[in-house]
Amino acid sequence: MSFFKQVLATITGVFITGIILFFVFIFIIAVLIQSSSSDKNAPTPTNSVLYLSFDFDILEKDEPNPFADLNLPLGVATKSMGLNEILSKIKAAKTDDNIKGIYLNPYTVGGGFATLKAIRDALVDFKESKKFIVAYSEGYSQKAYYLSSVADKIYLNPEGSIDFRGLSSSTMFMKDALDKLGVDMQVIKVGTFKSAVEPFMLDKMSDANRLQVTSYLNSIYDAFLDDVSAGRKISKDSLRHYADAYLIRNADAALTYKFIDGKLYKDELIAEMKKRLDISEKKDVSVVSISNYNAIATDNKDGEEIAVLYAYGDIVDGEGETSEIGGDRISRELRKLRENDKVKAVVLRVNSGGGSALASDIIWREVTLTKKVKPVIVSMGDYAASGGYYIAAAADSIFAEKTTLTGSIGVFGLIPNLKGLMNDKLGIKFEEVNTGKYAGLMNSPDKPLTAEEKAIIQVEVNNVYQTFMDRVAKGRNMSIAQVDSIGQGRVWTGDQALQIGLVDKIGDLQTAIKSAAAKGKIDSYHVQEYPKSKDKFAAIFSTSKEKIKMWMFAEEMRDYHKYMTEMQRLLKNTGIQARIPYTIEIY
Repeated sequence: MSFFKQVLATITGVFITGIILFFVFIFIIAVLIQSSSSDKNAPTPTNSVLYLSFDFDILEKDEPNPFADLNLPLGVATKSMGLNEILSKIKAAKTDDNIKGIYLNPYTVGGGFATLKAIRDALVDFKESKKFIVAYSEGYSQKAYYLSSVADKIYLNPEGSIDFRGLSSSTMFMKDALDKLGVDMQVIKVGTFKSAVEPFMLDKMSDANRLQVTSYLNSIYDAFLDDVSAGRKISKDSLRHYADAYLIRNADAALTYKFIDGKLYKDELIAEMKKRLDISEKKDVSVVSISNYNAIATDNKDGEEIAVLYAYGDIVDGEGETSEIGGDRISRELRKLRENDKVKAVVLRVNSGGGSALASDIIWREVTLTKKVKPVIVSMGDYAASGGYYIAAAADSIFAEKTTLTGSIGVFGLIPNLKGLMNDKLGIKFEEVNTGKYAGLMNSPDKPLTAEEKAIIQVEVNNVYQTFMDRVAKGRNMSIAQVDSIGQGRVWTGDQALQIGLVDKIGDLQTAIKSAAAKGKIDSYHVQEYPKSKDKFAAIFSTSKEKIKMWMFAEEMRDYHKYMTEMQRLLKNTGIQARIPYTIEIY
C-alpha cells in the first residue's frame, strides 16, 4: 500500500508541475505579446537624445531573443543587438527630426575592431546632419575611447579613468593541464602558422605564431591610431608616445593631453544636455536607448533586389544553429538566391574564423555556381579567415575592413587520445574486435594513433590543403605557389591582405552593396537580408535545451566561459578543420 501511495504522489507531483510550467509558458507568451504590441509603434518623443551605451553583445545580425525583455534568471535574458540593426538605427536617427543628437556612454565595448569601425563610420556619417554627439563615461576602455573619439565633445568623470596603452593580444595554453589530466591531443596539420592547435600542443607561443600576431596586431593598431588621430586632431606620433609611456590614465592627464574636453559629474553633463536641447532646468532630458528606438524605415522596395546573405559564426556540417554557418543551410540559401529571378546580385557577408573544411567546400561550390548567374560580392566583418576565407575565395570581388582578420589558409586534424585519463586515472578500458587493419581507426578514445595511421590522416589533411589552395588560386587568379607562399595558415589583416591580393578593396558592407549594383549594372535597387529572421514567437519554440544550457553556463563562468567554449568547440570538431583561433582577443 505504501508503494502505491508513493507512486500516486509522484504522478500527482508531476501532473501539478506540468500545469504550473504550462501556465508559466502562457504567461511568457502573454508578456511577449503585450511587449510587442505596446512597443512596436511607440513614437519617439520630440527633442530626444539617442542613447548608446553598448552594454550588450554585438552580433553580426540581429537574432530574436524571446526572453531579452523579461527579467528572467539563469542568463537567458541576455541582451544583444545585431550590427545591422545598430547601423540601421543610427542611419535613421540622422534624418529623424525628433532625434537632436547622440549621447555616447560606453565603458567597455564588445566586438572586434572591424565591427567598431563600422559603428564609428556610421557615427561620422550621422555628424553630417549637424546634430551633436556627446560622449561621457566614468571610465573608457581603449575600444570605448576609439568609438568616443568621433564625438564633438568627450567628457570624463573627474575621478574616472581612461585606458590608453596600446593593443594587446593573449592566448591561453592548455597543454600542461591536459598532461595532468592524461589527455594527449594528437594534431596533424599543414601550415607553419596554423596556430589554432598550439594551445593543445605547446605551453607558449611558437616563433612563427608570435611573428604573425605581432604583424597583424601592429596593423590593427596603426588603423586604430589613424581614426583616433583624425577624431581628436592629435598626431599619430604623439598618440604612440602617450601610449608607450602610459601617460593617459586619469581625468587630469586626459584633459592635459586633449583626450577629453572636460571633467564633469553626471549632473553637470545633464545640465549641458539641457542647454543643447534648449529646455528648462526643471524639465527632464528625453533619452531613447538604441535598443528601444523605433527607427523610421527610410528604405523602400523600389528597384531591383540585392540580397545580403549573412554567414557568421563557426562553419559546421549540417544545418547548424542561427549563430553558426551550417554547410547545408547556407548553401541552400545560396541556391535559392541563385534561382530567384527577382534577386539580381548577392552580397555574402562573412564573419567567421572557419570550421569544417567539408562544409566550407560545400558553400564554396554554391558561391561558384551563383557567380555564373549573377554577381557575388563578399563583405568581410571582424573575421573571414581559414574556412571563412575558403567560402569567400570564389566571389567576383572581396571587400574587407583594414582591421579584418583574414587569410589563415591552412588545415588541421585534431584527435584526442584519452588513454592516460581513461586507463590510468579512471580505470576505464576499451576492447575492440576489427575485421581489418584500419577498421578501428579513431574508434577507441584510449588508443593512440600509430605511425601508419598518422600518415594516412596526414595525407588527407594535405589533400584538403591542396584543394583549399586550388580554390583560392582559381578565385584570385594566382598560382598554387603564390597561394602557398601567403598561406601556411598565416593570419593577415584586411589592410595586409589587400597588398598581397587576398582582397580587392577596403570597404564596409554598404561599399560592397554598391559594388554589387555596379557589377550587375543596377541603377535602382533595394536590399533584402537573408536568412530571414524568425519572429519572437517562432524563436521560443526553436530555443533548444542546448542553447539554454549554454546561456546558464555563460552566466556562471562569466569572463572565463569563452575559453571553455573554445575547448569544447575544438574537441567536438575533431574532423579536418580549416579555422583560426576563434577566441583571438585584442584589448
